[in-house]
Amino acid sequence: MSNSAMNSSPFLHLSLTFLVLCSCSSWVSSNFAKPHENFLRCLSHYSQDASSISNVLYTPFNSSYSNVLNFTLRNLRFSTSHTPKPLLIITPLHVSHIQAAILCSKSYGLQIRTRSGGHDIEGLSYVASLPFIIVDLINLNSISIDVESKTAWVQSGATLGELYYRIAEKSRSLAFPAGICPTVGVGGHFSGGGYGLLLRKYGLAADNVIDAQLVDANGKFFDRKLMGEDLFWAIRGGGGGSFGIVVAWKVNLVSVPATVTLCVVNRTLEDGATKLIHQWQYVAHKLENNLFLSILLEGGNFTRQGSKINPLALFFSLYLGKADELLTILNTTFPELGLSKTDCMETSWVETALIMGTGLQPGSKLEDLLSKTPLMTVRTKMKSDYVKEPIPMAAIEGIWQRLRSGDIETPQIIFIPYGGKMSEISELETPFSHRGEYSYKIGYTTNWIEGGIDAENKHLNWIRELYSYMAPFVSKSPRAAYLNYRDLDIGSNNKYGRTSYEQASIWGYKYFGKENFDRLVHVKTKVDPYDFFRHEQSIPTLSSK
Repeated sequence: MSNSAMNSSPFLHLSLTFLVLCSCSSWVSSNFAKPHENFLRCLSHYSQDASSISNVLYTPFNSSYSNVLNFTLRNLRFSTSHTPKPLLIITPLHVSHIQAAILCSKSYGLQIRTRSGGHDIEGLSYVASLPFIIVDLINLNSISIDVESKTAWVQSGATLGELYYRIAEKSRSLAFPAGICPTVGVGGHFSGGGYGLLLRKYGLAADNVIDAQLVDANGKFFDRKLMGEDLFWAIRGGGGGSFGIVVAWKVNLVSVPATVTLCVVNRTLEDGATKLIHQWQYVAHKLENNLFLSILLEGGNFTRQGSKINPLALFFSLYLGKADELLTILNTTFPELGLSKTDCMETSWVETALIMGTGLQPGSKLEDLLSKTPLMTVRTKMKSDYVKEPIPMAAIEGIWQRLRSGDIETPQIIFIPYGGKMSEISELETPFSHRGEYSYKIGYTTNWIEGGIDAENKHLNWIRELYSYMAPFVSKSPRAAYLNYRDLDIGSNNKYGRTSYEQASIWGYKYFGKENFDRLVHVKTKVDPYDFFRHEQSIPTLSSK
């Protein structure tokens, strides 16, 4: 569509008028009614099921608009009266609704934000600076399991919890290697790589995707065969919101034993946690593939069972086998940890998903995996790093000091071991390039409940200072980062207008490495040359270069 056509759009004209106002709750005007009607007619025109389109469209005039907007909004940093709100929310029931949303948004000069589970840390799946609509995939959540072929088709609006539950319905000997948070949406998780406790055995979620269905910027529908291998490569780890809207994914399911073992060991400074963390760096990435041994550090004002923790190291492991086998392995390779059978429980794989995802609250049952409501919703900021060489003891002591801060509500640092399957997959196999050269990944998180700019600045300053402190001890040139721990601090596209290759490469090299980022840019230029799908960290086009 030409720029002149876009500029002549009455809806675009009205939207640009709203641009300054749409960040506050008073932006809704009765003048929106006529463009809304035109947009609705456009959607009806392009939808194969015109009679149903009005049932999945929400504007600020609808009483349920706020409920739909906020239902899967997972970061309260982006739920304020000043946060830009969408002009429309569409919750499609089938592909034609998505196609209509894309075509009409292009006609009316609107941006699209695509939301799967709402867990984008920087809110990019439901917030934009320019006039925009949200395509919320919550209704596209069907899952089809084929036990015989060990595959599944899962729509992007499904959650990880729903996927795990549907697999377990059909087989307790099959699983899928993805994250531990059951309310995370499949669409965003797969698009960014996606990891979980089966990482070292089976790799990332994206490594196990074998087909996909996508609607591109022209409203055309593709599967793997039709889209071609370049685009199929790009969507498996290249991030959402750049190449189109992925409607569904076909994945390989993986085998797990009937009995797995989950262990948790708590250690404090007095227990020698610093030395244990230091030693862990030499052990975790070299363990056999069936064993995942991670560390979670907690500090600040965090309390567990009514007692203040300041700070605490939790060593948690999943072993694909029985407890006695695990004890034999760890008491040989990591005897300093002092793991005992009382620290462990034998269970099934799907029950570990329930335990890790819900904290095994009293009365928990497998059906809880189907819930789209998280245990709690807070304000969040995350950052990430990758480590090649062990961090010295003195540096770990510096981490402990920062976790002791009494002003920070819930600071957490997680250490994720690599090795195993991650070392067997080429860094060029998918856009996710962080493979064999790294021993482990670090995730930094600060969560807080207190509202207000002062509380936000306090927590943001804490995590940014920690990130700066860690610079000498982590990867360099570039300082690698994990896309699904979205972080606009490491670089951002222009909010208004095109972004150059050079500007986007600042963050792009960190997520993907130079070679993969360059390939992503080439794919983007081919499939979306006019950069319709864009946000603050979307892949740019070569024309921008």
